[in-house]
Amino acid sequence: MEVPAGGFPGAHRSLIQRMIGAAMLDVSVYEEVEADRSATGQAAIVVAIVAVCAAIGSWGHGNSGIIGAVIGAFLGWLLMSALTYFIGTKLFGGTADMGEMLRTLGFAQSPGVIAVLGLIPILGRVVVFAVAIWQLVTAVVAIRQALDFDTMKAVATGFIAWLVVVVVTMVVMGMLLGTGMALRAATG
Repeated sequence: MEVPAGGFPGAHRSLIQRMIGAAMLDVSVYEEVEADRSATGQAAIVVAIVAVCAAIGSWGHGNSGIIGAVIGAFLGWLLMSALTYFIGTKLFGGTADMGEMLRTLGFAQSPGVIAVLGLIPILGRVVVFAVAIWQLVTAVVAIRQALDFDTMKAVATGFIAWLVVVVVTMVVMGMLLGTGMALRAATG
């Protein structure tokens, strides 16, 4: 039996310990937050912290501000959790509930705190790119652990969910931009 950072079996790690463990791909952390129904609030805190770090890191690069970043991060987290839950359980036969998806995918965003280094000229863009790849890997681990299936199914679930988000985003943006252009033409 693995002994968590608390020093005895059954001990819960702190928020910071869980974030570090999730970033380091520690499967026991994903299993811990999956099972800990009280960790959904912590997962939301992780999402908010990462959003603020990303907003700070993109300062001067056309960011939407910290409030916009946090709102967007929460919407993205909820959407991806719902899609991975639906796709993973209905299409691939995984076993999870929405709370488990929220918790594991929330903690999977942990490497994003490093995106604050995006402020550094030139090097910052490389760091942000590396963080994005790192978060893809942590998301696959989160999906695999929450849905209790193999890595290939986790990759497929994540990819299909991402594809749905891209298509929906393109349609919505097209509608909004199309509506905006129509309004501009009609008013002047």
